[in-house]
Amino acid sequence: MSATGWIRERLAGPAPGAAPGGTGTWPRTALALPFIGMALVVVLNYFTDTGVTVEPALTAVPALAAVVSRRTWYPLLIGLCTEAAAFLMALSSDSLGESVHSATVFAIVLVAAIGWVSATLRLRQEKALADAQLVAEVARRVLLRPVPDRVGSVRAAVHYAAAAAQARIGGDLYELVNTRHGVRAVVGDVRGKGLNAVETAAAVLGAFREAAHQEPALDRVAGWLAVSLDRALHENDHTGVEEEFVTLVLIGVGPDGTAEIANCGHPSPLLLREGEGVRVLGLDETVPPLGVLDPADVCPPVQRVRLSPGDRVLLFTDGVVEARDRAGAFYPLAERLPAHALGHPAEVLHRVHEDVVRHVGRQLGDDAAMLLLQYDPLTPAAGGPPPPGPHHRGPGPFSFHFPVT
Repeated sequence: MSATGWIRERLAGPAPGAAPGGTGTWPRTALALPFIGMALVVVLNYFTDTGVTVEPALTAVPALAAVVSRRTWYPLLIGLCTEAAAFLMALSSDSLGESVHSATVFAIVLVAAIGWVSATLRLRQEKALADAQLVAEVARRVLLRPVPDRVGSVRAAVHYAAAAAQARIGGDLYELVNTRHGVRAVVGDVRGKGLNAVETAAAVLGAFREAAHQEPALDRVAGWLAVSLDRALHENDHTGVEEEFVTLVLIGVGPDGTAEIANCGHPSPLLLREGEGVRVLGLDETVPPLGVLDPADVCPPVQRVRLSPGDRVLLFTDGVVEARDRAGAFYPLAERLPAHALGHPAEVLHRVHEDVVRHVGRQLGDDAAMLLLQYDPLTPAAGGPPPPGPHHRGPGPFSFHFPVT
């Protein structure tokens, strides 16, 4: 077993691409099409004037077999059956010795051989593509880790769609961590595409996973990311490093529902509160993306919002709001969001993504990432004790409990 096959068996979910020996995107009933075509030619030859033969039309049957099947032996099998049909037609019309019959027999053999080669090459290409998709999936899981249903005091869900459908990874980034300073998240967008964008996203995410735990202030987290980004761009010798930048928004949600937001040139998050309209969480003061200013000058203002249980904050990249329909109109996320806001956060994001695709009418032309946070603090059971604090270790060996009167 190959290394990729070993990994594929241990990764959850179906392997990318069709399984070898399947029929690809064609249904299994399509395997009958070559036989149907062969029968049609035979019937047509039977009812045709004896002076005219349609035997050369049989050469299309092996070619059809190579199209509808991914089995390499199927065009050869159909080629043998077609040769038999050609001899039967020649016997019935007394044309065995004619040149048209000889040319047809040779053409069937040639087309069947070409079909076998074509199917073999296609299988090799599909296997190579499946292996590449597997590597991209492993890289995506390392770079963009799955978001759990609950993190601290929030419920969360993420939806990511790469513009290159087969690549499954692009320049958008997200992360959600639970720290001693509360739940913290980042959503960002790297300028450009390709491996350079993936490397830049990896550098930013790695820095965030460390800074979110170490820095108590959210603006200091942004400064940490700016320093790490500047170092990564110069160490990796990126082409056009002067034009590289990353837009991102940071959010922190404390156990008491206090949310802090720091924005560096990114679309402002949306607050969805029951009984109210959608509120844009943005400040009048704008801060450029990371990579534009000197890292020492990066200190974005921090916006503070008090969340109530059930409030939802949606963070997203410009691939969502800049999705255009055929008339050139942008997707109105703030207007459409309330219509999809019921249900679990994952269901909400799924419905929003489907609505974006319907609005565009085709595959999205840019990466699109959405992260939805719902403030849902854990409450102790009625009449029960409060949950232990972060340093609570339970009663010691010589602890005593006295009844409360």
